Amino acid sequence: MKGADRGPAAAFQSLETAWPELWRRLARAVADRRSPWHVPVVATVGRAGEPRARVMVLRGVDAGAARLRLHTDVRAAKVVELAREPRVALVFYDAAARLQLRLEGEGRVEAEGPLADAAWAASKPFSRRCYTAPQAPGTQVPGPTSGLPPELESREPTWEESEAGRPHFAVVEVAAQRLEFLFLTVTGHRRGRFERHGDGWAGRWLVP
Repeated sequence: MKGADRGPAAAFQSLETAWPELWRRLARAVADRRSPWHVPVVATVGRAGEPRARVMVLRGVDAGAARLRLHTDVRAAKVVELAREPRVALVFYDAAARLQLRLEGEGRVEAEGPLADAAWAASKPFSRRCYTAPQAPGTQVPGPTSGLPPELESREPTWEESEAGRPHFAVVEVAAQRLEFLFLTVTGHRRGRFERHGDGWAGRWLVP
């Protein structure tokens, strides 16, 4: 889908302009930590078929390929869940813009390989620090804990120290299959859906 980026009010009057507006906002959210879309809710299917949801940080967007990138600890439950059932859903909401995006697709975890290596190399020591935890996320403990090594609890690790987290680091790449937006406005809400068909995308309007 192609179209000029004219801002939210105008963009969501047309499917042709809604498509680039959504991807523009996703791309901006990667770099802008203040963007509400920087931290989407990511839902997977649990081992017993139950829904599992958590907030994650959006780390990368490839609009041309319709792919998103997030980071995770390879020992986290979501890694096992995605290996069993790759279907994943992300929800983004911007209250100020009155805009919700639901994105569905297939998730793939890469702990070793070019994508993971590049993502790790681009990560700063403070971001790497959480992966230095000796125990896996979700491990039961007798009391409150950060899980971090004691020597790193109150400071940023050096580059050398941060390398201890590399074996625990992985990338979650989501190949989008469906995007559905809801734009709220007093003049009448707008809701639309884009679905992947082969190498292209088709859009349609929905009743809000």
